[in-house]
Amino acid sequence: MTRPAKRPTSFDVARAAGVSQTTVSFVLNNRPGQSIPEGTRRRVLEAARSLGYRPHASARALAAGRSDIVLLAVPDLPIGQGISRFVEGLAAALAEHGLTLVTHLAGAHGRPLPDVCAAVGASAVVGFGAFDPDTVQALHHAGADVVIPAHGDQDVAMQSIGHLQAEHLIARGHRRIGYAMPAHTGLVSMAEDRLKGVIQACADAGVDPPLVARTSLDAGSAAQAVTRWTERSITGICAFNDETAIAVLAGMREHGLTAPADLAVVGVDDIPTAGLAAPPLTTISFGIQEVVARRAEAVVAELAGNRFDDARPWLYPEIVQRAST
Repeated sequence: MTRPAKRPTSFDVARAAGVSQTTVSFVLNNRPGQSIPEGTRRRVLEAARSLGYRPHASARALAAGRSDIVLLAVPDLPIGQGISRFVEGLAAALAEHGLTLVTHLAGAHGRPLPDVCAAVGASAVVGFGAFDPDTVQALHHAGADVVIPAHGDQDVAMQSIGHLQAEHLIARGHRRIGYAMPAHTGLVSMAEDRLKGVIQACADAGVDPPLVARTSLDAGSAAQAVTRWTERSITGICAFNDETAIAVLAGMREHGLTAPADLAVVGVDDIPTAGLAAPPLTTISFGIQEVVARRAEAVVAELAGNRFDDARPWLYPEIVQRAST
């Protein structure tokens, strides 16, 4: 069996370019304060390109004083389109600053977050949720220079989403509101925060609290939830997210019901498939690009030693009106 070619080293680049390894390091790591003739710089870059040389991450980190790795801690929950768009957007935003995003999905049998931080050599750790003080200390001990938990007003933001859903339905004449709770236990905490907003909007409008029904992402489970709502004369449904709302629409079809004539349905996230639902789904958009851009700004600023103070709201939820309400 043919042995794979040996990975080229900085020594190989130096020999090919006819310079010292120190010069190679200065050129490839773009070290400031070094006067390298342009001809020498071009020879080094051409030698590195022709050899297919890529510096080891550990060597690059040593030269830069830190790694370019940002670790995103995602709790143990289903990775739906909403979360996927956040991860993809954050990765792209960080890449513009030369940073690489690594995602850690926590699980019952997964490695502790500080261990993962140390293993990948992360310079920054970003959280989907809050970090307790012991975890923050452990992450710093594991090598993270920057630890950024979820925005401090996340709970308030989640409640504002549910409040806006219910306000929309109530403004359209619905006085009996239902709430579609996801069956997956990993989503319950976030769903309950949004439900608090729905409850508050109902109280503000002087209507009964929402009737909560749990549903999985299948038509049979959603049909059972629809039965509960229709038996109680519910006319409008606030769903935890768009996937849950689309399941509700499928459950309605099991009963021969249509939206919004029989039940009006509003989701959350404005995922790409929301507009393709039958009927197209009214939902809540909250500017995911703005969210990820600000999170990336915080990482870059903190890594540069600058405190990132941003008092603006974390989310700006707004209704995207379609045919389901």
